[in-house]
Amino acid sequence: MSADIRSIEGADSFARLAGKPAIVTIDLHRGHLDPSVATLPLPGEEARALMSRVLPILERARRIGLPVVHVTTLYQDREEILVNPYWRYQSGKGGVRSRIADHQAPGSHLELMPGVALEGDVVVNTKRRYDSFVATDLDFVLRSRGCNTVFLMGVNTNSCVLATAISASVRDYAVYVLTDGVDTMMGPEYHDAALDIIAGSFGWVVDADTMLDLLERQQDGT
Repeated sequence: MSADIRSIEGADSFARLAGKPAIVTIDLHRGHLDPSVATLPLPGEEARALMSRVLPILERARRIGLPVVHVTTLYQDREEILVNPYWRYQSGKGGVRSRIADHQAPGSHLELMPGVALEGDVVVNTKRRYDSFVATDLDFVLRSRGCNTVFLMGVNTNSCVLATAISASVRDYAVYVLTDGVDTMMGPEYHDAALDIIAGSFGWVVDADTMLDLLERQQDGT
C-alpha cells in the first residue's frame, strides 16, 4: 500500500473515530541522536534530518493544544540492561547493539535532544525496555488526560516504536505512527518492515501534516 493511501486511510479512520490524541515521543535523546556521545547512534545525517522534522511537528502540535508526552530510557545500573538475554548476548559483540550495556546507563549522556521537551510537556523517564508502557506510568499519564489515541514519533522504528505501537493497540488506544517523525539506526529495510507490520495489524501509518491538518480543520469547524 502506498504512503498516500495509508495517509488517506489514517485520516478517514481518525475522522470516524473522533479520538482524543496525544503526541508520544520515544527516546529522542542524545544516546541515539547526538553523534558526539551516542551509544546506539543513528548516523549523523539521519539524526539531524529526523530532528529537523520532529521539532516543527512538536511545535505545531502544541499550538493545536495536543498533550505532548516524551518517554525516555533511563537505567539505574548496567545490570538492569544485561539481565535481558538478547542484550547481554549482543553486548560487546561488534554489531549495532555492541554498546547496549552503556546505553542510557549512569555516566552516559541521558538528556533529551535540545528543543524536544518544553514547558507544559510531560516527561516519563522510567522506560527500561522497548515497550514504553512496561514499568512506566505512560498509561496513567494518557488516561488521566482523557487520551484514547496516540501519535507516535521517535526511534527506533523497528524496536521501541514497534513495541510501543503493539502495546498501545492491545490496550485499546488508536495508534498512529507519524512517518516523518520516526527512524532507525538499522537502516531503511528494518524501518519499512516495521511500518508494514504496524499498518498491517496494529494501527495507521501516516504523515504528520495529514493528521495535524485534520485537527486544525476540526478546530475551525470546516
